[in-house]
Amino acid sequence: MCPNDTKQWCFAWYANEALDGKEKRAGLIKDKKWAPGDTITISFLDGTDEQKNLVKKFAPEWVTNLANLRFSWQAGPNTHIRISFKYKGSWSVIGTTCKTVPQNQPTMNFGWLTPGVSDDEARRVILHEFGHALGLIHEHQNPMNQIDWNKPAVIADLSGPPNNWDQATIQHNMFDAYAISDLNATPVDRQSIMMYPLPASWLKSGSPVGLNATLSTTDKSFVRAQYP
Repeated sequence: MCPNDTKQWCFAWYANEALDGKEKRAGLIKDKKWAPGDTITISFLDGTDEQKNLVKKFAPEWVTNLANLRFSWQAGPNTHIRISFKYKGSWSVIGTTCKTVPQNQPTMNFGWLTPGVSDDEARRVILHEFGHALGLIHEHQNPMNQIDWNKPAVIADLSGPPNNWDQATIQHNMFDAYAISDLNATPVDRQSIMMYPLPASWLKSGSPVGLNATLSTTDKSFVRAQYP
């Protein structure tokens, strides 16, 4: 999700992807799921105190009376989640994929937490990326979703700045849906923090979706059920 501009998009990736590359695609991927009760260790590879404090302020919303997981903030890089602020865009690996990423590389990046960012904008992107870190995919790629895409408009917007995505990246991030057998999923939740904003120009039919800045009722019930 983006903090300021609905033409900025995050991407979620698995492993072995270049840090400045762009990859794949809420539902929860079964084989990337943490075990209920796990402690997930988190560190910062760089960033200002302001940036770090924003992440520490909003990320715990996922595990405060919701998911049966614990976040442990640590100083060294020998952690599950390693956060940077210096790469382009905002992105995260999916779930336990972080365990396969070399220790000197970030597993999550916040390129949009720039000086003066509002709390609402920061909450939106932090909750979204930590949703990926818990194993959640983008809601618009939920196989239960049926979006009547205006594909030429989507491609025209995302192939230009600030994203400059090639057609394969757009296909992976926007149009490809997961196989239902790979997921634990609910019917599509248009209020989910994992839902991309969808402007009317991107749709042949159906209602547009605005920026979702908080965890939806379904986000909360779903993550409780997945991590009891």
